[in-house]
Amino acid sequence: MASLTYTPKGAIPTIVSKLRENFDTGITKNIAFRKEQLGNLVRCLEENGSEFEEALWKDLRKHKMECGIGEISPIIDECKYMIKNLDRLSKPTHTSKRFMMNSMDKTYIRKEAKGVVLVIGAWNYPVNLLLLPAVGAIAAGNCVVFKPSEVAAHTAAAMARLLPKYLDERAYSVINGGVVETTELLEQRLDHIFYTGNGMVGRIVMTAAAKHLTPVTLELGGKSPAIVAPDADLEVAANRLVFGKFFNNGQTCVAPDYVLVEKNRAGPLLAACKNAIVQFYGEDAQKSESYGRIVSTRQFDRLKALLDGCDPASILAGGQTDRDDLFIAPTLVSPVTIDADLMQQEIFGPILPVVTVENMDEAIQIVKSKDHPLAMYIFSNSANIYNNILDNTNSGGVLVNDTLMHLQELSLPFGGVGPSGTGAYHGDKSFDTFTHERSTMVKSAGLESIISVRYPPYNADKYTLITLLVTGLPKTVGAKVKTLANAIAASKNVLFAKKEV
Repeated sequence: MASLTYTPKGAIPTIVSKLRENFDTGITKNIAFRKEQLGNLVRCLEENGSEFEEALWKDLRKHKMECGIGEISPIIDECKYMIKNLDRLSKPTHTSKRFMMNSMDKTYIRKEAKGVVLVIGAWNYPVNLLLLPAVGAIAAGNCVVFKPSEVAAHTAAAMARLLPKYLDERAYSVINGGVVETTELLEQRLDHIFYTGNGMVGRIVMTAAAKHLTPVTLELGGKSPAIVAPDADLEVAANRLVFGKFFNNGQTCVAPDYVLVEKNRAGPLLAACKNAIVQFYGEDAQKSESYGRIVSTRQFDRLKALLDGCDPASILAGGQTDRDDLFIAPTLVSPVTIDADLMQQEIFGPILPVVTVENMDEAIQIVKSKDHPLAMYIFSNSANIYNNILDNTNSGGVLVNDTLMHLQELSLPFGGVGPSGTGAYHGDKSFDTFTHERSTMVKSAGLESIISVRYPPYNADKYTLITLLVTGLPKTVGAKVKTLANAIAASKNVLFAKKEV
């Protein structure tokens, strides 16, 4: 692992405090300033793309194309979208009035920055998962603390070196470090915390946030299933499953974690998957520049233990490992039982279990028996089939007839449900996540004689009028006439009654 200079623990409170002081000056509230910073972030990525690609290669052996698809291009796209749409997103939203007494008043929602926000990135996509959420935070007018993952040390070092050259240091800071530094950071009073990673650390983040009642967004993971229906095109399904599973060496929070397929189609599907692996990575994936590596020996050993627990006869493709090279071959495992170790935890690596079922109902029951996943994949051309699966399951997101690509569509909110996460981002949702919607009403100082109906001392006539103003008229003609008659009588009594001395 590369040497990474950590931010001194004692400096962290000062960094956060200084950002808060600068936020209070209003520097980030200016729309032109926000657009400028987003444009600067685009320049940072475009002018230093090769440096980021080199860092990603050293950390994950990530191919340039995977850097483009999964890391850099989505951030540039999101920045440009925010610049184009920031005027619309930041405008107050006017609301319709439901309380009749407020009908002459102004009601609207101001879009205000939350303050100083923390974005904690993840090692598997160390550029994307740090900067993409931050785009929304910058667009919304917040000061931002960037906390890269120390596991992807080369990329974290690049962030610390490059971001301050492009982003205004009065509003944005990079803090590098491990558990000690992150713990200190979480002790600070922050206005929003955005964390991407595993559920165990997610619970730690949420517990720390509770001390200051800080809102959090947690992008976690889970066992994302892929269901291959009886009508699926098996060659297409195999190509897209293999792509989605082994992209970034399986280290993707929405990678298909396991496949469910009916028994009579399992053989042809596995044969098609084997063929796709060879087509994509050659006979020896270790020699392929398109195939990445495991990020660390710790993760390698965890995955190797899962492989060692498999029946050797069930490893139908791959299974080869090289610890010195952090290499694990693209591996297919079948048959696999539901109680197998591979089915008890998110795999997060290049091992794909294929589970056979009797029918789609059994597939649905298996999915329902597990925590709600971050993603679900369904291969079917029948709306009846995939809608039945959707109606009877739950997941953060769904993609029919492909894998991963719903993340590339930034118009769709991305987030988990239950153990796979809380909150969402991408596109407008990113702006909303880092925005406080401040409800605002501006009332007239006039019409006091009407408004006085709500003042004490209370009586039956005032109650009649207030009830009408709140609930409106009933539906039937007879009831409307009666209510209006009562209201007119009550109005006369209230408006023309002599005030008691």
